[in-house]
Amino acid sequence: MSTRTETDSIGPIDVPADAYWGAQTERSLENFPFGPRERMPFEIVHALAIVKQAAARVNRRHGLAAEKADAIEAAAIS
Repeated sequence: MSTRTETDSIGPIDVPADAYWGAQTERSLENFPFGPRERMPFEIVHALAIVKQAAARVNRRHGLAAEKADAIEAAAIS
């Protein structure tokens, strides 16, 4: 499996090259492993999507390009 090196406030960590996440998520996966039958509760994922949507709206008012804000909002509610 090929990896890429991502860095966060703790330091560098190898992340699968095809992963859509970065260093902090990779550390979370190592520290709090989910088993094959466990998944992140839907309510948590939904709450995070609401936060992302709200952040896109606020950041649009502070200069984020409308095209990017629209894409983030669309992804958050899909």
